[in-house]
Amino acid sequence: MTKFDGNKTMMFNVEKEKRQKSEEILVSVYKALEEKGYNPVNQLVGYILSGDPSYITSHNNSRNSIRDVERDELLEELMRVFIETKEL
Repeated sequence: MTKFDGNKTMMFNVEKEKRQKSEEILVSVYKALEEKGYNPVNQLVGYILSGDPSYITSHNNSRNSIRDVERDELLEELMRVFIETKEL
């Protein structure tokens, strides 16, 4: 267990936390859409472009959980992963 030291500054990375949350939700929603027989890519694109939650299934609470993340943050996460997997 770490002992508190009032002389050291603790760091909290909000961006990392937001990215992890976005990633977890995207994976969860993707799987739920797949389980229900939808094309996850098409459904996620429809949601991101329109903001209409009816593109997302309510299976496994996906429709509610995807609303916890701003659409621009979802798009940012998708672009980050895409670019990181390419050799530029």
